[in-house]
Amino acid sequence: EAWKQSGKRIILVTNAPRPASTVQAGLDALGLSRSAYDAITSSGEAGIAALVDPPRAVGFLGTPEDSADLVAHGVLLGDDFDEVACTGLDERRDEPAQYLQLLREWSARDVLLHCLNPDREVIHLGRREACGGALADLYEEMGGRVAWYGKPHGPIYDHALRLAGNPPAREVLAIGDGPLTDMVGAARAGIDALFISHGIHDGAPLPDDFATRHQLGDWRPIATLADLA
Repeated sequence: EAWKQSGKRIILVTNAPRPASTVQAGLDALGLSRSAYDAITSSGEAGIAALVDPPRAVGFLGTPEDSADLVAHGVLLGDDFDEVACTGLDERRDEPAQYLQLLREWSARDVLLHCLNPDREVIHLGRREACGGALADLYEEMGGRVAWYGKPHGPIYDHALRLAGNPPAREVLAIGDGPLTDMVGAARAGIDALFISHGIHDGAPLPDDFATRHQLGDWRPIATLADLA
């Protein structure tokens, strides 16, 4: 709110596999004032746009809540498919290894997996949980085809910058705790970043060879903070 009052525009960029309107409803429930940000863009919103144009039936992997969300926004789900929408793990299996047989079957059929949440893991209610990106990694390792949405991929940053009024890159700061999503995404988008170390990285600093390992040249975040308090 202080940043907003100083005239800055704030765009929330999330790898939630849900449309922006659903993300906003969740933030409302948490008590976050809509006056604290200007707009939201999500990987789910980008994925839905691809899944409804052209209209066709796709398979699904995720929770019943995510399935209902996709259907409500025009995605056609069916049992006869060549593509699958993956929002993450389902409510019955909480380890990526439990999905290997299913992924092998899809790979053998050359099914295209649309990964609507490229996060590999998240901290939820104090517990570390695997996300859709972990399943997509396994699928690619066995030769499966994956369409990625969200951070660190370019389209979500392009959309976020459009929502912010297309400011020059030198005037943009990304803030996040995900090395492979928030930091790599900011670097590829050509913008500065502030790394929050006490999130999913559990307090560890970025490795010294982080930029080299991910082919980012000499890019580094402009600062590292434990949190924003």
